[in-house]
Amino acid sequence: MSYQKRTALALTSALAGAVVLMAAPAAHAAVVDVDYKCKTPIGDKSAVSPIDIKSVRSGSGYRLTMSFQKGVSSSPVELGKGAMNPSAVIEVGGADPGRVQVSGPSNSAAIPANTPIKISDLSGTYTPKKSGKVDFTAGVLTIKALGTTTTCTPANNPGPSLRLDVTAAGGGGGTAAGGGGNDDPAGGQLPKTGPLDSAVALGTLGGTVLLTGAAGVLWLTRRGQRQGAGAVGH
Repeated sequence: MSYQKRTALALTSALAGAVVLMAAPAAHAAVVDVDYKCKTPIGDKSAVSPIDIKSVRSGSGYRLTMSFQKGVSSSPVELGKGAMNPSAVIEVGGADPGRVQVSGPSNSAAIPANTPIKISDLSGTYTPKKSGKVDFTAGVLTIKALGTTTTCTPANNPGPSLRLDVTAAGGGGGTAAGGGGNDDPAGGQLPKTGPLDSAVALGTLGGTVLLTGAAGVLWLTRRGQRQGAGAVGH
């Protein structure tokens, strides 16, 4: 193999190793069962729904989407198209605790009487105020329909559906590399465990691999130059 090919191969390997390691996940999501206890106009009801919370970077913040995999509560009468309007709170814990309000469209089709109400995806924007690890947990769900209000509160102390490691706009101070909440303060600092810490460690290792690879290429280049000079001298 020629000297030029060996040099190119060494550089390519170093870059590939760095890219793979730097691509370690910076978020952890889980579908969490939430046991809702609902106060309705016709009495108390309950239902368990798996909740999924996803995030997409949007400018200096994140667009959160809360999804319900099963219906919650029900109505004694049919709810016509557009009669039901859902909203909810996502509790933010960790480095910058608070709350995010999320809402969604009204029902796109009629909901038969005494049928679990399928909640549409609820979305809202979360803008970190501090840097640090944060988590997102399903909070109170509110359903408004036909002039009435049903309030559903998680009763099983559900765990977070999403954990993120984010940075506040302008590099707001925090305790790690992550984001904060939006409304009232509540909650505490999360322990530094799980894939988020691994991502930081792997990212640092990836940079080291990249630097080492570049240094190796530079050394090979200089060595090749010295050998070439020796050959000319002979």
